[in-house]
Amino acid sequence: MKLDKALSKLFLPKDESWLKHANPWSVWTRFATLPFIVLGIWSRVWIGWYCLVPISILIFWLWINPTLLSKPKDYSSWAAKAVLGERILINRKSKPIPDSHATAINILNILQGISCLVLIYGLWSLNISVTLQGVVYIYLTKMWFLDRMVWLYESSHLNQQNDSKS
Repeated sequence: MKLDKALSKLFLPKDESWLKHANPWSVWTRFATLPFIVLGIWSRVWIGWYCLVPISILIFWLWINPTLLSKPKDYSSWAAKAVLGERILINRKSKPIPDSHATAINILNILQGISCLVLIYGLWSLNISVTLQGVVYIYLTKMWFLDRMVWLYESSHLNQQNDSKS
């Protein structure tokens, strides 16, 4: 997947950015941005093209967020492990991940894509119920995906420890 690599380069261009993004405050403040983006898009009804101002600010926030905070003192939190697992996933071309993780991640990416389509349709049609369902589906699939990233990180980390003992 070249899209995930491109997005990674855009939002987390350096290794240092990944380590800073592993700060739980970075993870959760970015995670909490979706409802504000939805509100910004929905605000086109009230403020027309001026809705691009809050949307642009929020996109800038998503881009700058990983650089604002310091690296965490340790990487034992769930959020830090999720970010480090995503980093492993992004680098899977140079170091392949187990098939069981790859299959689950592909399924979750499909579910996230469907969730995005539901949200987009809800926003396009100004249907509050469908929009809220899209947000909920995105959050559920994203949390499931992040949990899988924790699992990937922990299994990879365990394998590294076992390899170093050998």
